[in-house]
Formats: sequence, C-alpha cells, structure tokens
Amino acid sequence: MEASAGLVAGSHNRNELVVIHGHEEPKALKDLTGQVCEICGDEVGVTVDGDLFVACNECGFPVCRPCYEYERREGSQQCPQCKTRYKRLKGSARVEGDEDEEDIDDIEHEFNIDDENNKNRNIAEAVLHGKMTFGRGPDDVEGIQYPPVIAGIRSVSGELPMASPAHSEQMAMGLHRRVHPYATSEPGSARWDERKELGWKERMDDWKMQQHHGNLGGPEPDEYADPDMAIVDEARQPLSRKVPIASSKINPYRMVIVIRLVVLAFFLRYRIMNPVHDAIGLWLTSVICEIWFAFSWILDQFPKWFPIDRETYLDRLSLRYEKEGEPNLLAQIDVFVSTVDPLKEPPLVTANTVLSILAMDYPVEKISCYISDDGASMCTFESLSETAEFARKWVPFCRKFSIEPRAPEFYFSQKIDYLKDKVQPTFVRERRAMKREYEEFKVRINALVAKAMKVPPEGWIMQDGTPWPGNNTRDHPGMIQVFLGQSGGPDVEGNELPRLVYVSREKRPGFQHHKKAGAMNALVRVAGVLTNAPFMLNLDCDHYINNSKAVRESMCFLMDPQNGKKVCYVQFPQRFDGIDRHDRYANRNTVFFDINMKGLDGIQGPVYVGTGCVFRRQALYGYEPPKRPKRPRMVSCDCCPCFGRRKKLNEYSKHGANGEDANVQGFDDDKELLMSQMNFEKKFGQSAIFVTSTLMIEGGVPPSSGPAALLKEAIHVISCGYEDKTEWGVELGWIYGSITEDILTGFKMHCRGWRSVYCMPKLPAFKGSAPINLSDRLEQVLRWALGSVEIFFSRHSPVWYGHKGGNLKWLERFAYVNTTVYPFTSIPLLAYCILPAVCLLTDKFIMPEISTFASLFFIALFLSIFTTGILELRWSGVSIEEWWRNEQFWVIGGISAHLFAVVQGLLKILAGIDTKFSVTSKTVDDEDEFGELYTFKWTTLLIPPTTVLIINLVGVVAGISDAISNGYESWGPLFGKLFFAFWVIVHLYPFLKGLMGRQNRTPTIVIIWSVLLASIFSLLWVRIDPFVLRAKGPDTKKCGINC
Repeated sequence: MEASAGLVAGSHNRNELVVIHGHEEPKALKDLTGQVCEICGDEVGVTVDGDLFVACNECGFPVCRPCYEYERREGSQQCPQCKTRYKRLKGSARVEGDEDEEDIDDIEHEFNIDDENNKNRNIAEAVLHGKMTFGRGPDDVEGIQYPPVIAGIRSVSGELPMASPAHSEQMAMGLHRRVHPYATSEPGSARWDERKELGWKERMDDWKMQQHHGNLGGPEPDEYADPDMAIVDEARQPLSRKVPIASSKINPYRMVIVIRLVVLAFFLRYRIMNPVHDAIGLWLTSVICEIWFAFSWILDQFPKWFPIDRETYLDRLSLRYEKEGEPNLLAQIDVFVSTVDPLKEPPLVTANTVLSILAMDYPVEKISCYISDDGASMCTFESLSETAEFARKWVPFCRKFSIEPRAPEFYFSQKIDYLKDKVQPTFVRERRAMKREYEEFKVRINALVAKAMKVPPEGWIMQDGTPWPGNNTRDHPGMIQVFLGQSGGPDVEGNELPRLVYVSREKRPGFQHHKKAGAMNALVRVAGVLTNAPFMLNLDCDHYINNSKAVRESMCFLMDPQNGKKVCYVQFPQRFDGIDRHDRYANRNTVFFDINMKGLDGIQGPVYVGTGCVFRRQALYGYEPPKRPKRPRMVSCDCCPCFGRRKKLNEYSKHGANGEDANVQGFDDDKELLMSQMNFEKKFGQSAIFVTSTLMIEGGVPPSSGPAALLKEAIHVISCGYEDKTEWGVELGWIYGSITEDILTGFKMHCRGWRSVYCMPKLPAFKGSAPINLSDRLEQVLRWALGSVEIFFSRHSPVWYGHKGGNLKWLERFAYVNTTVYPFTSIPLLAYCILPAVCLLTDKFIMPEISTFASLFFIALFLSIFTTGILELRWSGVSIEEWWRNEQFWVIGGISAHLFAVVQGLLKILAGIDTKFSVTSKTVDDEDEFGELYTFKWTTLLIPPTTVLIINLVGVVAGISDAISNGYESWGPLFGKLFFAFWVIVHLYPFLKGLMGRQNRTPTIVIIWSVLLASIFSLLWVRIDPFVLRAKGPDTKKCGINC
C-alpha cells in the first residue's frame, strides 16, 4: 500500500470501495484492477512507442518495466509464469546471457554503461512500485506452509484463486516475488534468513568454529587476541538483568509484615471477644469493617513480598542486532495511538504524540504508526495531514541534534539550558527556525479546530468537493489513509520517514463496537495486513515519548535470546506533566507505579495499565508461550518403594511407545499441530491474508497480490461484522466485557503462562496528562472502579477463572483479586468514617474500657502500621508526601467514586442499566497552568464526601460542647472519639480545599448543600438529645441549694 494512494473508504459488507484523491474525483477501486503488474500491483505502462508494455512474448504475463528490469539485472531473468528467459527489449540495457538480436536497433543501450546514479534511480523506482510486503524470492517461499483456509477454501481477496497445490506453488513463485532487496529482506535479515531462526548461541558457536579453523597453525591465543573479541563477548551477555532490593532494606520490611500480621490477629481476636453491650450495633459494624480492612490489606501487601528492579544494556542490544556493515536485525514495531473526540482530545496534543513517535531513536524502516480515529472526525484527519508535513522537518532536526523530548510542544517549553552538550555551530540557528515552523504549525492546527467547532448543515466537504465519509459518526464506512512511508516522500534531507497510517473503522447501527477495545482490535488487524510487526506499542493520544530510546529499552527484554520468548509485554510506568507541585489529588499515583508494580515484577509481572506498553503480537493472538522440552520420566526398579511412580509411567506408556519423544517436541511442532487442527476462520475471521500473518512468529507481511488487494483486505478487517462468530474480544486481542479492558487483557495472558516485565528507565519513557480538577479526577476513578466491579462479576473474575491450567502464580492472583475487589472496600470505609460522628453524637463508643494489657495490642498495631509504611518508602524511594497524598485520596475516592461504582455495577448486573462515560478532557489552559485545579464542577460524586465531612464537623462541635457542659470527667472518653473524627477530617482535607476553590471563594451550591446538611444533622442531634439522658449535675436535695 503506497502513501500516495489517497483516502480509501469502503464497506466489505456492502461491497463498496472508493479511493478519494486530494483534488480528483472519487475513483472506484475496480478501475485499478485492469492491466496491472502481477508482481508489484502497479500499472504495466506503455513502451517508448506508446504500445502496451509486454515483458514476455511467450505467455504475455503482465509485468511492468521496473520489475522486468530488476528481474533481468538481479533476479533469475525468467518469466514467473512460463519460466522462459526474458529477451532484451528496446530501451533495456544488455545483461550477461543476452543473444544478438538483429531485429532491435538500440545502439544507445547496446552496452551496459549505466553509471551509479542511474542504477540507484532504477532501484528507487522499483521501491516506489513495490508492495508493502517485505518480499520473498524463490528460495524464501519454499518453506512457507499455507493453512487450509488459504490453500484451498477461498481465494485471496477473491482475485487470486489457489485451488491446487501446483497452482499455489506457481502463484508463490510468480506473484510474491521480491521487487526490491530491502535491507530487512536480504540474507542475514531478521525475517527471512534461515540463520535468524537459529538462536544466538548457535550462530556464535559457528562463528567461533570458523575462527578456530582459520587460526590453525597460527600464533598462540595470547598473541593473536584482538579487541574485537571483547566486543563479541560483550554481545553475548544478557541484554538485561534483575537487580534485587538490598537485603538490609527488604528483610526488615518482611519481618515487620509478619509481625503486623500476628498483631492484627491478636487485635481482631480481642475485638471479637470483647463486645460493647450498650452499643452492640456500633461495635458489630466496626468489627465487620476491621475484618474487611485486614482482608484487603493482605491482598494488597503480600504481592509486594518480592520487589525487584531491572537494568538494561542498550549497548549490548546494538552490538548484537546492529552490527556495522550488516543488515539491521532489530524487530519491527507497530505503534497504536487511539483518539475519539478532537474537542476533548485536542489535535495538537495528538500531533505531539505522533511527532515523538516518528522521531524516536529506532530504524525508520522498522517503525509504523497507526492512528485510530474512532470519532471519524475530519478535523483529526486534516490535522494528521498537517502533522505529516511538519514531520518532514521535525524528524531530521531531532535525529541530527539528539534532542529530548521529541514532542515539540514540550521540548520548546522546557525551562532548561538547551545549549548544554550541544557542539554544532548551526544548532541555535536551526532551533530558532524550527521553533518558528512549529508556531506556524500550531496556528494551522488551531485554525482547523476553530473550524470544527461549528458543523455545516450539509456536513463536511473535502478539498476536492467530495463529502466527508464520516459525516455521520455512527454510520460511516471504514477509512484508511497512508500519509508517510514508502512513496510518501522523504524528509527535507532526503531520508526515509516512518510509516504513518490513519484508520477509522466502519460503524453501522445495530452493531456492538466495544469502544476502545474494539478500536484497538481493529488496529491490530489492519497492522497485521499492512506491516505485521512482531511487537506493538500502545499509547494514549496524550502520552508522548519522553525518552527516545524507550522502544530499545523494551527490546532488551523482548528480544533477549534466553528469556525474551516468554515475555508477553513490557509495561512502563505512567508519568505526567502539568500536575500541581503538591499533587493534591494523587494524580501521579506513585505508590502504585513505584511500589505495587515493582512487587508484581518479582512474581509473574506487572498488570497492563492501558498505555505505555509494548506487546508481543503472538501473545495478543491467544497463543501460549513456548515451552521447554520436558525431562524424561524416571524408571524405577522393583527394589525401591516407588510403586506409585512406576504405575504412572506404565499408564503413560499405554498411550504409545514414543511418549517420551512426544514430550520433547518444541514450540514449532506444537504450532504445526495447531495449524492442522484449529479452525482459522472461526478464530481470526475470514481474511486469508490476516490469518496467514498470525502464523508468522517473527512478523512480516504474508504473500499478497499488491496494493489493491492489501487495501481491500485492510478495509475488510475493520468492517462491522468481521468479528462476528470469532474469538476476538473473548480469547484474542483486547478482551471485551469491561470498560477497563486493560486489566482483562493482561490477566488472560498471565493465565496462559506468559510473564510480563516492568521497565523503569531513569529518564521516563512516556509522559502524559492527568485531570487535576477534583470532579474530573473522581470521574476517572469512577470509570476504573466500575470496570473492576464488572470484571469481578464476569466469568473472567480472578477469584474463579484460570485455576485449571495452573499457570497463574498465587501471589499474582492475589494482586488481580485485589484489583477487582478494592471498590467494595468503599462500603466498610464509608461506615467507618461515619462511626466517629455517631459516637460523638450518641456519647457511645465502639470499644469498651481497655486494660493496660489490652492497650498493648493497639500500640503494637499502630507501631507496625507506621513501621511498615516507613520501610516501604525506604526500599521504593517514594517520598512521604507522595505516600500521604495517596492515603488521603484513598479515603476521598473510596467514599465517593468507589461507592458509586459498586452501586452502578450492581444495577448493571441485576437490572441491566448501563452507564455511559465521556472521554476525559485533555485540554490545557495556556494562560493559567493550574487554573483547572481551582475550577469547580458540580457532580453527584461530591455528595458523599461532603456529607461525611459535615457529619464529623457537627460531631466534633457536639462532643466538645457536651464535654464543656459535663465537666472535667467527660474529657477523658472524648479524646478517643475526637481522634477518630480528626482522622477522617484530615484525610478529607484535600477534598475540602477542592470545594473551597481559589482564595476560599466557595461556590453557592456548596454553601447551600453545607447549610442544608448541617441543619439536618443538627436537628438529628437535638432529637437524640444525649445531654438530658447523661446529665449528672449536683443533687439539689442533698446540698439544699435552691436552684
């Protein structure tokens, strides 16, 4: 598929396919299927005399002149169909083997005197006319095994019938021949060279053997040793390593956890065995809450038992896969960016993300960026077109001066010395010019956004007068446009640019589209047809690449010869820009990313958090990780008490004499067995090209008939009904069934036996934006919590799913269970936050009077909680302020967003009432960086925390008033109640600041609610009237005072 092909829009179900060019009338794709080259898919063209070009006069097999010239110079010089040797035609240079032909008068081309420039120009023409597949020569297709669905059931795109094996071989030899020797397709490449299939160890052993034979009879090893051997030894080292936490830090931490567990058991025993008889309801409620808190703490604490750090070696990665003078063996990567609403997700933000991807430090021919526009917005489409033009200037500037970060908005806004480490004299001049170019680019993007604010009555019209296919966002065809890559034009310095593809999947009424998960699965299929990289990077539209070497960091794990094959994904921590200095609402979520995720990395790997993750494509396809050969079973003798084991061996032997051989079959044998048994169409859908791509472990595009067929298949795989009766969303790709599809997707991979890796480079890999407004932050937390509740009640619940295979480690299961049950903590948390106020208003307490011995339990419990937190901060590096903000927002979110999530989840399960969420706004106020922090947005999520806050304030006032009225003796019991009340108020303090707004300008709605709720609870307190029941003044009859 070429970048100059235009916007392709169509519907597979409706048999519609249209190509819209910039200033041309729409052209039906069937016009492109006339006399085309069967090798590259381009038009055959005409000769110098104006006649149709015919390469082979024997069979007339249609081949264009560039392919004909390349085949004569570099190929087998034979017609792919009839195998007749190509004759020299007029205008063609002589090659070795040509016979003298009397009927051709072509003196100027009689001898092959082309200079190097003409040769390069011819090769470039072959590239431009080539197909997107990285190509196969005659030797490459011999080992390819076509699955039944391709070989005999249906034709590829309905145009390439493969009815017989002989015809299939002919098609493979003729139609799928390599057009141009890409660097990644030549011998020694990562895709098609047979030596690449061998492990690194085998290749290095062969090299050492050759060196040994070459040095026979030479000098002693000490004499002929050269520095290159040190480089070879370095390349053989692991690409990464685990860095365990120092024992001086982790061992005391584990000891305190055990002590805390024992103390907690004694504390709960004491609470259960000592009820409060005059307040049995309060006591029972508090005990139930404390038991749940203990259970929740165990689920959260023990997955952090084995925390680790990791270290990568980028230099070893380059030594191993980027050898000088040899083809680059780094794997291809497809980058997915999803967006929906250009008004809530500004195109300028998305453009910065795309520019950082195109400019990252990775071979350009191995990068493909796919943008999913699930809102079918013409504003997004035109913004991406502008971004592609600006990338021609921005990408070479980034690579020339190695700047960081490579998102222009954030690079130019850095308040640092940008001249540090810069030695090129032209840097200042070029930086100024580039900044001016970017400012002009921003103006053009802002103009597009301003125009998109008001939709014309007749809908959007493209530049050539064609109506925009996505005018109806709920009923439109699928759309694909390649902006950069292959024939999309080079950058300003003449270098190739990464591929940039716009994708908007088809949407029709009556179909379930599955929101973001469905959009991501559509991108997986489109990329599988067009590029099929073995690895995929998933980013939100507001998460730009902050570290240009981030992908290389992930490849240190995924391409490691020893352990990389079992890694399903590499998760990076989320880091954010634009957050206030004190992080009032714990937007950074440092405790989770720097403590919990490190702990999971020491077990089976971190959970997938929705963005900043590099996947292995085979893992997303539902395949299991490769398994090592099983060790042969021991055969016992009659003299040993091993009868049970001998019995098992005998039972095993009944299945066949070759049982042991079957156990040692490798992953490739299992894959071949799977190919012969599974129904591909039921699993992956009815696209032969895509099904073939799923079987290619190392990536690469399967055989195709050219750009036209690729376009039709790409439109096919994003059609509405493609996923019907398949396993997409159930076992493959992003899993459906929850609005937090990320947790489900990672959980399914771990259940199959894959492991994941947590990568934390010193320079954050990705940075994004987070909602700093209180209401937006609570809405975001509500969406996450509701997704967890949906998973808990689904068939994929970690409580009961995945036990059969035994691949999920039990501590990893603890972590997944915790991710689904944490919203239910809101119920006991809400009750526990109300209890202090109730105790103050009723003059009752949840605990009886404790003895000196019993008080030791409370002291030990508080000390163990405090010590655990301190030691956890010590080994993780998290600051105490970040930890405290996390604790505060745990209470704020727990009694608001988590509570609503539980209620809405139950309503969805029991009554089928679904909840609709809007996309989190990612707009930024340029005038006031933190203006959004003080903006008040009313939402019902604010009611529970406001109510709890007012109840406790009223309770404190009532308790102090009661103590003043009753004298000195009432102050002793009051301190325990006030402690719990102040504990609640202190945790809700950031929420109170959010309600007050900037400079304590409290909104009217908050004042009304506060007065209303305060009045209600004041009347309730008066109705209870605890003072009258407990008044113990002087006895007037005894003292004789006339009161």
